[in-house]
Amino acid sequence: MNSWNKSSWRNFKIKQQPTYPDIEKLKETEKQISNFPPLVFAGEVRKLKNELANVCNGKAFLLQGGDCAESFAEFNADNIRDMFKVMMQMAVVLTFAGGCPVVKVGRLAGQFAKPRSSDFEEKDGKKLPSYRGDIVNGNEFSEEARVPNPDRMVKAYNQSSATMNLLRAFARGGLADLHKVHKWNLGFVKENELGEKYQDLANKITETLEFMEACGITSQNTPMINETILYTSHEALLLNYEEALTREDSINGDILDCSAHMLWIGDRTRGVDEAHVEFLRGVINPIGIKAGPTMRESDLLTLIEKLNPQNEAGKINIIVRMGADKIESEFPRLLRAVKNAGKNVIWSIDPMHGNTVKASNNYKTRAFDQILKEVKGFFKAHEQEGTFPGGVHLEMTGQDVTECIGGTKEITEENLCSRYNTHCDPRLNANQALELAFLIAESLKEAKDRMKNS
Repeated sequence: MNSWNKSSWRNFKIKQQPTYPDIEKLKETEKQISNFPPLVFAGEVRKLKNELANVCNGKAFLLQGGDCAESFAEFNADNIRDMFKVMMQMAVVLTFAGGCPVVKVGRLAGQFAKPRSSDFEEKDGKKLPSYRGDIVNGNEFSEEARVPNPDRMVKAYNQSSATMNLLRAFARGGLADLHKVHKWNLGFVKENELGEKYQDLANKITETLEFMEACGITSQNTPMINETILYTSHEALLLNYEEALTREDSINGDILDCSAHMLWIGDRTRGVDEAHVEFLRGVINPIGIKAGPTMRESDLLTLIEKLNPQNEAGKINIIVRMGADKIESEFPRLLRAVKNAGKNVIWSIDPMHGNTVKASNNYKTRAFDQILKEVKGFFKAHEQEGTFPGGVHLEMTGQDVTECIGGTKEITEENLCSRYNTHCDPRLNANQALELAFLIAESLKEAKDRMKNS
């Protein structure tokens, strides 16, 4: 660690970075952002790490979810509020029906950069640089829009700051109060059987709260009843931005990336001797590692050792993304290798990225049944190894979109076009996300009981 500093990544091979045409402007922007206030604070990061240590030890569950990529165009208070509501709904289902405390982490307030499979995109014979997220360039298919612009980092910071302010207000200003559990329901979710199932659960919670109040436990004397924390996370992809928001804690000298509470490294940028790993090994934030079917056991162990040499519980979250048809064949070897090596890690499942397909009408989509199949395969592997399935990582929205097929409302390929609003990958809508939470809760309760009896 003696050779690490927040700029040392610049001496390493790097992937998935844009090429800025004006380097001087880039440097000026980095300097400007480096003087901005932090988006998150050291105490919050340490609190998250402590809560994630409970997940690591089988005493809590991680719910991580949000947009595939945030955008400037869709930024508004209603979208943030609805995402907050559906996260709260899912968390209360997992807590109450699954019998497990839930650590809530949003893909919010910084998830602007996206890795791409190709540096270029071609349409109608015209070839342009790929869209890399609103923090880098524009989604419009034009030469002007696709030029990487450093000013976008400033706009991303400002939007992230406003998002953080609103999330903190929702979490501590009354919206998170369990007495309002009925009000978290979104209008379109109430209209089906799933809404009725949620209302039944909400009624049980209300009865429990009434009993607690009779015993003298109220929201006035017990803040946990009326407050919560929704932590933030994003892929640490654009390292110019991440470095500019890296700070030293004035109390003890710890270095943290103040752009988010948790950061993760993608399947395309996890090279152990490359820039992204070099940068992340020096910050105290909890770190996620995306692990796809090409991940080798030896590479994963090397990454864990490099990013968490002290084997600290709550530091490493391995986000598994195998695909429904590969989860049972590819995941157990990684699980077994890490278990045998005695590494303290959280295992969470990303059932989205390995299950993306093109529908017959050329829309990118994901099938709810395949998403559920991968989740079940993940829980099955943990049951066989006697380990704890620590969390779920979802691309989702609080909006009534039609981007993933299936679920109780039976979205089909034919009606994908009705409300297909994503800027990048297809997301679960609020109905589908809540339905998945109920299904996961059943498996989670079984896993918790198994861990208690082991």
